[in-house]
Amino acid sequence: MAAELASQPDLWERAAGLAEAAALPAHGARIAVVGCGTSWFMAQSYACLRESGGFGETDAYAASEAFTDRGYDAVVALSRSGTTTEVLDLLDRVAGRIATVGVIGDPSSPMVDGVDRPVVLDFADERSVVQTRFATTALALLRASLGENLEPAVSDARAVLAQDLDSRLLTAEQYTFLGQGWSVGLAHEAALKMREASQSWTESYPSMEYRHGPIAIAAPGRVTWQFGAPPDGLAAQVAATGAHFETGTLDPMAELVRVQRVALARARAGGLDPDAPRSLTRSVVLDA
Repeated sequence: MAAELASQPDLWERAAGLAEAAALPAHGARIAVVGCGTSWFMAQSYACLRESGGFGETDAYAASEAFTDRGYDAVVALSRSGTTTEVLDLLDRVAGRIATVGVIGDPSSPMVDGVDRPVVLDFADERSVVQTRFATTALALLRASLGENLEPAVSDARAVLAQDLDSRLLTAEQYTFLGQGWSVGLAHEAALKMREASQSWTESYPSMEYRHGPIAIAAPGRVTWQFGAPPDGLAAQVAATGAHFETGTLDPMAELVRVQRVALARARAGGLDPDAPRSLTRSVVLDA
C-alpha cells in the first residue's frame, strides 16, 4: 500500500495522456456508470463531473443495484480486478442491448472480453487488497476525458506525499468525511479506506446533510474532515462540539491521498496489515 499510494501522481499524469484516445462515451450520450466498493464511489464522482459539465445525463450505481432499462446509450463499468461478480453479471444482462465500456486494471481478466470497448490501466493495477492508485488513476483518466487539466491535482498530490501528518489526524477516535458535488464520492471512499486499512470508526455524508443528524457524533477527540471549501457556518458548528474540523484545501483527489496516508499510518500503529485486511479479498467473486 505504501509504494502504491506514493506512485499516484506519476500515474495520474500517464492516465491524463491516454484520455483522448480512450474509447469513452461521446459528448451528449446518456450513460450509467457502475462499480462496486471503491469503484462505485469513483463512479459517483465521475457522474457528477460529467453531468454538471454538460456532457450528458450520467447516473452512478452500485453494480448490484443498477437500473439499466432507462434508455442509456452506454454503460461504463469500473473494476480493478475485472472479476467482480456483480459487474460481470450486469454486463451479461446488457450485452447486445447497450454499448459497454470497461475501465479495468487486469488485462487478463474476463471483463476485457466482456465489454465492447475495454480501457485497460494495467500500469495502475495493485497487489494490495486495499485499493488506492487504481481508483484514483481511473478517475484521473475520466476527469481528463472531460477536458480537465490534471496538473494542479498532480502537484497537490506530490505536496501531500512530502508533508508531515498532523498528529490529530493520526490519533482520533472517530472520523467523519464530508464533500460537495463530485467530492461526495471521494468522501465516501475516504471513509471506506480508513475502515478497510485500519479498522477505524468512520462515516461519510454530503456536507449539507451533516447537520441533519450526523453532527451529533462530533465530540472532542474526533475529526470532521471536509473535502474542499465547507458550507457557510459549518466549521464554527463543528468547533462548538469540541471536534477537530479539518478543511481540505487541495484538489479532492490529492486530499484522498492524504487520507490514504493517515489510514496506512494508523494500520501500522495498530499492528495491522493493510495489504491483507481482515475479512477482505482483492476481488469479490461469488459462488453461482
